[in-house]
Amino acid sequence: MKRIVAGIIAHVDAGKTTLSEALLYRGGTQRQFGRVDNGDSFLDPDTLEKQRGITISSHQASVTYNDLALTLLDTPGHVDFAGQTEQVLPVLDYAILVISATDGIQGSTRTLWRLLKKYQVPTFIFINKTDVVGANPLKVIQALQSEFSSACLPFTEPLTTDTLENIAMADDNVLNSYLDSGNLKDKTIRQLIAERKIFPIYSGTALKLTGIDDFIAGLSKWTIEAPFSPNFQARVFKISHDNKGERLTWIRVLGGTLKAKAEILPGEKANQLRVYNGAKFTVQQTIPAGDVGAITGLTSTFPGQGLGKARDQPLNEIQPVLSYAVKLNGVDPHKCLSALRELEDEEPHLNVQWSDPLQEIHLQIIGEVQLEIIQQLLRQRYGINIEFNQGNILYKETITSKVIGIGHFEPLRHYAEVHLLLEPGKSGGGIKFASDCSVDILSHNWQEQIMTSLHNKEHRGVLIGAPLTDTKITLINGRGSIVHSVGGDFREATYRAVRQGLMMLKQTGQCKLLEPWYHFRLTIDPKHVGRAINDIQQMAGTFKLNSDNSNSSTTVITGTAPVTEMRKYAQIVRAYTHGQGQLELTVMGYQECHNAKEIIANAHYNPTADLANTPDSVFCSHGAGYPVNWEQVPSKAHVLD
Repeated sequence: MKRIVAGIIAHVDAGKTTLSEALLYRGGTQRQFGRVDNGDSFLDPDTLEKQRGITISSHQASVTYNDLALTLLDTPGHVDFAGQTEQVLPVLDYAILVISATDGIQGSTRTLWRLLKKYQVPTFIFINKTDVVGANPLKVIQALQSEFSSACLPFTEPLTTDTLENIAMADDNVLNSYLDSGNLKDKTIRQLIAERKIFPIYSGTALKLTGIDDFIAGLSKWTIEAPFSPNFQARVFKISHDNKGERLTWIRVLGGTLKAKAEILPGEKANQLRVYNGAKFTVQQTIPAGDVGAITGLTSTFPGQGLGKARDQPLNEIQPVLSYAVKLNGVDPHKCLSALRELEDEEPHLNVQWSDPLQEIHLQIIGEVQLEIIQQLLRQRYGINIEFNQGNILYKETITSKVIGIGHFEPLRHYAEVHLLLEPGKSGGGIKFASDCSVDILSHNWQEQIMTSLHNKEHRGVLIGAPLTDTKITLINGRGSIVHSVGGDFREATYRAVRQGLMMLKQTGQCKLLEPWYHFRLTIDPKHVGRAINDIQQMAGTFKLNSDNSNSSTTVITGTAPVTEMRKYAQIVRAYTHGQGQLELTVMGYQECHNAKEIIANAHYNPTADLANTPDSVFCSHGAGYPVNWEQVPSKAHVLD
């Protein structure tokens, strides 16, 4: 029997969970067709999901159709929980992208398509709600072919000659073979789908089970089971806690077999193996390659982590852009911090931090719906009632030129010197670390201490103290002492080297402040276009009028704008269009801050006074250590580059 893991993804209200319910109902997994609006859907078992009518975290279900064993992973549709969706994508064989026949492609649909491309997930498309008044499946198909790929093709059995020709055009070799033989083998079509050269489209109404059987037949016919390695490897895609507080590590086994009681990580064993179907689970002694399950007993796992022979998968496409401080309202800060740490374990993007100087808890989020969910989770799960402040934009910093930063740490009976090359990295790439230093200069052990130190710290910029990003840091030189050097010495020298290099770049104006920007899509009446363009210009945004819009009753304006300027604009649009305008916002990443001078001036950040991130070094003379200002460190360094 062919085994496939498929994730169902969609923009909010496209009918994603309803499609999941329909697939499970037709496969006999459940006897009753659950509905989101009734609060009895099989794949939204959590109390908050039932209350809100939305999926907040991914859920697993299994269903069998003849010779196809399908594991479904239902993912959140709301953009605030897109990080949960991103975590699931690397473990999928296929994705099912659901699009409403009335709403068409939305901003979050574009985000999902970008994620599917990044993780190279073969994709089936289901156009839902085709019977609703105003539905236009043909228009949706044309938009998919125009915006996403011309290889988004309707699949209706038997495949027509036109469809076969369009499929063949997706690959030159396949086209030549088709022109010679006039025939396309099913095996060839399956391979093209698996290689993301073809994206089959099906349509129907999940709520009425229309088109579901055809879609199931398509999944059965056109999917391929993935090959697996004989050696154990698995990938973590979710962390959660059950109703008894047990920590669960959700994994997909990508090779070999996972056995109960096996040591997965040093000192951490798989105490129990669970295979979930909705809210219920069965305990198994093994989970074979290809299957999905949850493990108890692991404490240090995280989404994207590779187990066994699998490598870690960075999950950095979806990033939080807002920061909030907690208003404790008399709540014990230690109790609140502990609860938020557990939520951070489940959603790493939260990045919960305790500010000692301010005696405040800070956390990072993607959007305000996520903030409301956090409040409710704290109240329902932990009995904690808190509020948040108005929130701030999360800024980042980067560099625009190369520099060698030097850190020296030599109080009495300690010694370490580290030289690091800092250079601009790829936009959106975060911080990358490398070593280009001979073991003849620095032993392997010392280099490992330096690289570990680089990885273990969130490095801060010197403009406003925001996190450093889009930078490559390479170890190029250094010195230690067999007699005096210990691990902590290299840690201190390493951190000082990063900051010293940043201060040198700041001195020459080569540090840059970044802020998050939105990609927006504004649909309004033509009479409001002048107002909208003026607003966008005032917000330092860019814009483009949709010149080929066939619907003359509305105008579409697309463009980019800073999050800090546009985050509240949806309310303004609703006001001046009397509820008729629609604004879609998608975080597009970080770009240069539009009002950097103002932000830097208001921050009043003094990098040399930040003792936890000092750029100065410590040297030794006459048996005593003494501080050296960062500007003078290169002239006093013991190693020449």
